Amino acid sequence: MQPLFETERLSLREFVPDDAPFVLQLLNDPDWHRFIGDRGIRTEDGAREYLVNGPIAMYAARGFGLWRVALKADDKPIGMCGLIKRDTLEYVDIGFAYMPAFRGYGYGLEAAQATLDFGRDRLGLKRILGITAPDNASSIALLEKIGLRFDRTIPSLRGEGESRQFAVDFD
Repeated sequence: MQPLFETERLSLREFVPDDAPFVLQLLNDPDWHRFIGDRGIRTEDGAREYLVNGPIAMYAARGFGLWRVALKADDKPIGMCGLIKRDTLEYVDIGFAYMPAFRGYGYGLEAAQATLDFGRDRLGLKRILGITAPDNASSIALLEKIGLRFDRTIPSLRGEGESRQFAVDFD
């Protein structure tokens, strides 16, 4: 499948059902469970269903969603990054998650900046949010590096506790 866009080191494309083995690993990363939430997905079939009913359905409905992030050199998947329109939020938000072995190398920053640019330049979005757990220092730092600023505290998207909402506005 053709990339939606590329950065210096990364290739981002829409997920397909065959990405289920990788997504199963990502969804069961302890940090995913801690900061995003345990989706209860423990099989490749479950991961395939998650993809079909989540990101792939959003592509059809909105023209965007969470995208597969891979190393451009060898197409090895390392995470996901993309734009999400949730019923509970007024604006689109940016989301991302990476496998532990690929954190700390600037890949998240590279993909997130390209995703933000895509939302502004290709989708014409005027405002993009970032939602994170209050104790997710790495995600907060990444959101701030790409220009989002703390906006307010909101009820957690997981239904318990609070989340921090960040935002960037484009002229």
